[in-house]
Amino acid sequence: MRALRTLLSTLAAAAVLSAALPVPAVAYEFSPLESLMRRAVADSVFPGASLAVIHRGRVVFHQAFGRLTYDSNSTAADTTTMYDAASLTKAVVTTCIAMQLAERDSLDIHAPVSRYRKSFAAGGKDRVTIEQLLRHTSGLRAHTYFSPSCVTPDELFRAIDQERPLAEPGTKTEYSDLGFMLLGNIVESLTGKSLASNFRERFSAPLGMSSTMFAPPPPFLGRIAPTGEDGVWGLDRPRPLVNDQNAALLGGVAGHAGLFTTTGDLCRMVRMLMNGGELDGKRYVRTSTVLTFLKKTDAPRALGWDLVSTTGASSAGSHFSASSWGHLGFTGTSIWVDPVRGLAVILLSNRVWPSADNIRIRKFRPQLHDTVVECISRN
Repeated sequence: MRALRTLLSTLAAAAVLSAALPVPAVAYEFSPLESLMRRAVADSVFPGASLAVIHRGRVVFHQAFGRLTYDSNSTAADTTTMYDAASLTKAVVTTCIAMQLAERDSLDIHAPVSRYRKSFAAGGKDRVTIEQLLRHTSGLRAHTYFSPSCVTPDELFRAIDQERPLAEPGTKTEYSDLGFMLLGNIVESLTGKSLASNFRERFSAPLGMSSTMFAPPPPFLGRIAPTGEDGVWGLDRPRPLVNDQNAALLGGVAGHAGLFTTTGDLCRMVRMLMNGGELDGKRYVRTSTVLTFLKKTDAPRALGWDLVSTTGASSAGSHFSASSWGHLGFTGTSIWVDPVRGLAVILLSNRVWPSADNIRIRKFRPQLHDTVVECISRN
C-alpha cells in the first residue's frame, strides 16, 4: 500500500510540475515564432512585447519585438523593458504569498474569510472561504469602479464588506478582482507588512527579480512600456502609474493588480514553481504546497491560477496538455505552463496602449502557444 501511495504521489507531481532533469543543448528552430511576433507588431496586436520560452528548465528563447508605442521614434522594446503585469499580480504575488502563509499555518484556506476580516460576513458572506476567493467561486461580482464612491483604501474595503453575493458561494465560477483585492488586504493584516514588502522579502529579492516591483520609482520610469488608463480618474490627487483604476485607488499596490516586471524576472519565478518551489538550491515553498495549489479538480480554476479549459478554446492554444496552468493579464500579459512538456511561455506586452479597445490579442494568444509547441516539437 505504501508503494502504491508513493507511485500515485509521483504521478500527481508530474501532472503539475516540470521535470527538473538536465537535458543536452538543443538547436531550436524558432524562426516561425519570430515571424509571428513581428507580424503581430505589424498588425497592431500590441506596440511591442517581450517573450520568453522555458523548456526543461532552460530559457531557450528570450527576445523582444516592436517599440514602447506605435510612434516610429519610440524606444525599441527589449528584454529588460518593464510591463504592467495587471492580473498576473494575482498569481505571481498574492497566490505565492498565500502558499507560504498556508504552509506556515498563518492562513487556513478552508476557513471563512470572516475569521480574518470580521466585517466581511455582512450581506450573507459569512460562509465565503479563503479557498473560494482563490478559486473565484465566492459569488462576488467580477469588477466595479470604486473611485466614484470611495476615496481611501479603507472606504474601498468597507464597500467590499457590504457587497452581497451574486451567487451562492461555491456554486459558480466568476472571475473576481474584488476577491483578490480582499486577499491582498488579508495578507497585510496577517503579516503587519504591506503586500509589496511581503513580496519583496519573500520572493522578488531572494529570487533576484530586481526589476519587479509595485509603484516603480522615477529611476525605472524610462524602462516602462506605457498603457492607457483603465477608467476616468476623478480624484483630486495624482493617479499612480498602474493601468488598473482600483489598484491606483489602493496606492498602486493591490492583491489583484499593480505589479511591474520583466520577462527575465518572471522566468526565475516560473522556473521556481515548475521545480516544485525550489530554485538554485533555495526553497521558497514546499513541493506539497505547490501541488495543492495547482491540483486539477472538478473546478475550472486552481488555487490562484487558471487551468486549461476543457470546454471551448483556450488562450493556451490547442497543443498544451490538460494539466497545464497559467494566468492572463488585462494589459496583454500571460504565463502558461505545460508540465508534461516541461514548457512555459511568458508574454509581456502593452496591448492596451493607447486604448483597451484593441482586443486583437485574443486571437493572437492561441496562435502564439501553438507556434511555440510546434517549434520545440521539431527537435
